[in-house]
Amino acid sequence: MLMRNIAIISCLLLITYISAGQQPGGNGNRPGNGRAQMTGAFYGKIVDAKSSKPIEYASVQLIQNRMDTATRKRKEVVVAGMLTDTHGDFRLENIPVFGQFKLQVTIIGFAPYEQSVSFDFKPGGGSDMNTMMAALDKDLGNIKINVSEKTLENVTVTATNPGLRLGIDRKVFNVDKNLVSAGGTAVDIMRNVPSISVDIDGNVTMRNNTPQLFVDGRPTNLTLEQIPADAIESVEIITNPSAKFDASGGTAGILNVVLKKNKRVGYSGSTRFNVDTRGRIGLGGDINMRMDKVNFFLNANMNQRKSISTGTTDRTTLIGNPNTFMHQDDRSVSKGRFLFLRGGFDFFLDNRNTLSIAGNLGQGRFTPFAESDFYIDSLYPVVSSSYNERIANTQNQFNHNGAMISFKHLFPRQGEEWTFDVNFNSSKNKNLNAISTDYYKVPGNTYLNSFRQQQDGNGTNQNIVLQTDYTRPFNEKSKLETGLRAQFRKVDNKNNFYVVGSNGSLTLIPEQSVNYNSTDNVFAAYATYSNQVKNFGYQLGLRVESSDYEGNLPDKGQSFEISFPVSLFPSIFLTQKLGKEQDLQLNYSRKINRPNFWQLFPFTDYSDSLNISRGNPNLSPEFTNSLELSYQKTFKNRDNFIASVYYKNTTDLITRYQDRETNQVSGKEVLVNTFINASSSYVTGLELVSRNKMTKWWDMTTNLNLFTSKIKLNIPNQPEQDPFASWFFKLNNTFKLPKNFSLQLSGEYQSKTILPPGGSGGGGGGGRGGMFGGGGMFGQASAAQGYVKANYYVDAGLRYEFLKNRQASVSVNINDIFRTRRQNIFSESAFFTQEVFRRRDPQVARVNFSWRFGKFDPNLFKRKNNRSNGSDGSENMNMGQ
Repeated sequence: MLMRNIAIISCLLLITYISAGQQPGGNGNRPGNGRAQMTGAFYGKIVDAKSSKPIEYASVQLIQNRMDTATRKRKEVVVAGMLTDTHGDFRLENIPVFGQFKLQVTIIGFAPYEQSVSFDFKPGGGSDMNTMMAALDKDLGNIKINVSEKTLENVTVTATNPGLRLGIDRKVFNVDKNLVSAGGTAVDIMRNVPSISVDIDGNVTMRNNTPQLFVDGRPTNLTLEQIPADAIESVEIITNPSAKFDASGGTAGILNVVLKKNKRVGYSGSTRFNVDTRGRIGLGGDINMRMDKVNFFLNANMNQRKSISTGTTDRTTLIGNPNTFMHQDDRSVSKGRFLFLRGGFDFFLDNRNTLSIAGNLGQGRFTPFAESDFYIDSLYPVVSSSYNERIANTQNQFNHNGAMISFKHLFPRQGEEWTFDVNFNSSKNKNLNAISTDYYKVPGNTYLNSFRQQQDGNGTNQNIVLQTDYTRPFNEKSKLETGLRAQFRKVDNKNNFYVVGSNGSLTLIPEQSVNYNSTDNVFAAYATYSNQVKNFGYQLGLRVESSDYEGNLPDKGQSFEISFPVSLFPSIFLTQKLGKEQDLQLNYSRKINRPNFWQLFPFTDYSDSLNISRGNPNLSPEFTNSLELSYQKTFKNRDNFIASVYYKNTTDLITRYQDRETNQVSGKEVLVNTFINASSSYVTGLELVSRNKMTKWWDMTTNLNLFTSKIKLNIPNQPEQDPFASWFFKLNNTFKLPKNFSLQLSGEYQSKTILPPGGSGGGGGGGRGGMFGGGGMFGQASAAQGYVKANYYVDAGLRYEFLKNRQASVSVNINDIFRTRRQNIFSESAFFTQEVFRRRDPQVARVNFSWRFGKFDPNLFKRKNNRSNGSDGSENMNMGQ
C-alpha cells in the first residue's frame, strides 16, 4: 500500500513538472483558473476496414464542445488535427487531459468516421506509474473505415492524380491522362516530362547526360521504344540519388518507369485501339483484379510502326592523300511491330507477409531500308569528283523476357519491414545487314564497279539481381535502412562480316568478324540513417560497391579482366522546413559510371565505311561528385514551384572520340569512332519547375534549365570545345473544354548545346531509343569536339470522353505540328569538319479509342491499396537499389 501511494505521488509530481513546462492557455473547460492545464496525446492508425491496409492523407480532427464566451452558447471547436502519413499513422498532441472529445476521420472515397474519445486518467486509481503515464499517451489502435457505398458502382471512381507531383528529391509525372503520347511508346512520354530532353532517335538525356533507366525500381535491359506508353502509370525523375540507390549512372541520375498495376478493389480494366496516318495500327488491353488474398494484373500491347528519316551530311576529311569533301543525302524507312505482355500477382499470406510474382515478355521485328547518295570531291588543285549510291537492307529482331519474385515481411513495430527479391532479365537479338554500293565517275556518271557486303549478328544479354532491404525505425522521426545487392550480367555477341560475290556467294572476312562474350558482377551494401529534429531533417548514407569484368574473344584466343576496387559512395541530405509549405534541401552524393558492353566491345564495325566504330576495352570507370541545392514552395491552391542549383564534377569521363588509323583490309587511313576517358568534366546549372492551375479549366507545367558544361581532353593538337551557356525550356498546357472535351498543347525549345558525352548510363539499357531506324548511319562526333544547334517543336492532342461515367474516349494527337523537330550537329577535330542535318517522323497524327470497364464489390474483393493515389511514388522504388 505504501509503495502504491509513493508511486501515485511520484506520478503527480512528474505530471506537475511536465505541465509546468507547457505554454499556458487552452485551459479546456476551466477558463481563467490560473494554472497550467495537464495535457496528453492521442495516436493511432487509419486502415481500410476490408484489407487492413494503411490509408495515407486521411484528415484526422479532434473536436470538443465548448462554451463560446461571446455568445454564451456551446459550439464545437477543433482542438487538433493532421493528415495521416504514408503508414496511416497520426498523433495529436497537447490535448487537455480532462474532458470528452470527438474524433473525426474523412478521406475521399471512404465513409466519414466518428468516435468519442477521452483520457482514462485517474490519479488515485492507478496501480503503478507506467499505467498512469500510459493514460496520458493513449493509443486508439487501428481505426477501420469503410469504402463509401457511392464508390461501389461500376466505374464511378473518377478522381485522378495530378499530372506532376514535385518532391524535394524527385519529380513524379503521371502519364495515364497524357494525350499527346497515347498509342505511342515511352519515348513519346519522355518528350512531355520535365527535366528530360529527347532527340529524334529517342535518346534521352537529363541535364545533358544520359540517365540510368529503371523499370519498377530496378535496372532493365529494355529500351524506351520497347515500352508502350499505354503500359506506363508514371515516370519518376531522381536527379541526385542517395546511397540507397545503385551507384551506377552517376553523371545524370535515375529515370524510373512505373508500369501500371492494380489500383482498386474489385476488377477493372481497359481496351484500346489506335491507327496513325501511315496506316500503322496498335491495340492493347489490361485487367486488374483483387479477390480474397490474391491480387492479379495483366497488360498486353501490340504496335506497328513505320519510321521515315531523312538527312544530309557535309564533311571535309583532312587525312589521306588527297583530302576530300563529301556531301551525303540519306533516306531511311523502317517498318516493324512489337509486342509487350506483362502480368503477375500478389499473394497476401497474412497481414504481415506478402509474396509477389511478376513477369514480362517483349518481341519485335523490324526491316529498315536505307538509301544514300555520296558526292565526293578530292581537294587537289584540279578537283576530281565521284558519285556513289548505297543501299542497305536490314532485318532486325529482338526477344525480351523478365521475371521478378519478391517477399515482404512486416514486423509488429510500426514501419519495421524486411524485403527480399530476385529479378531476372534476358534479351536476344538477331540482325542481318546487306549493303550494296555502286561507284560512278563524275562527270558523265560512268559506272565503274560495285561492292556488296553482308553483316550477320546475334547476341544475348542475361542479368540477375539479388537484393534484400531492412528498415528499422527508432521512433516516429528517425530510422535506419540497410541493404545488400548482387548483380550478375552475362553478354554474348557474334558478328560475321562477308563480301558478297557476283554469284551471291559469301566470303568471310576473319579480320573484321568477331565472337565476343563478357561477364560482369557488382556487389553492394548500403546503410542510411535519417532523423528529424523539429523543422530540420537529415539523412546520412554510405554505399560500398565492388565489381569485376571479364571479356573473351574465343576465336582469337584473347581475353582481358578488369577488377574495379572497392569504392565508397557517401550521401548527405539536409532538409529545413521554412514554414508555410516551404522546404530547403542541400544534398551531396558520389557516384560511379562503369563502361558498358558496347563501350568496351573491341569489335570494329566496318559496315559503314564512312562511320567506322569500335569499343575500347581499356576504359576506366568515371566518378562523379554531385552537389544540389533545392527550394520548394507549395501554394494554397496546391500550385508547386521548385528551384534547383546543381553542380557535377566528373573525373575520367567516358566520352566519344574520333581518331585515325589504317584499315586492316584496304590499307587506307580511316577515321574510327571510339570511346576514351577524358581528363575531367563539369556541368552546372539552374533548373526551375512549376505546376500552376491558371484557371479552373487550365493547368500549366513549365520547366526551364540553364546550364553550361566543359570537357577537358588533355590531348595534344586536339581542339577542345569552349564552354558556353545553354538553356532548355519545356511547356505543357492542359485545357478542360466544355462537353467532355480536353486539349493538350506541349512544346520544347533547346538552345545551342554541347553534345552529351554518350558515356553515361552504366550497364543497363540507358536512355537509348533508336529501335526504328535510329541514326547509326549518320554518326555522331565526340562531345568534346562538337555541339547541337538550336531546335524546337510543338505537339498537340484532343480528347472526347463519352458514355456513362466517361467510360470511353476518342483522342487525336499529332507530333511536330510545324515540322521543326530536327537534329543539326556540327563537329570538328584535327582530322575533319562535319555538319549533319536530320529529320525524323514529322507531323504524324494518330487516332486512339479507349474503353474502361470495372466493378467494385466489397463482399467479393477484400483488398485495396490506397497508396497508389496521392503518394510520392517512393514505394515503387523500394528505396534500396
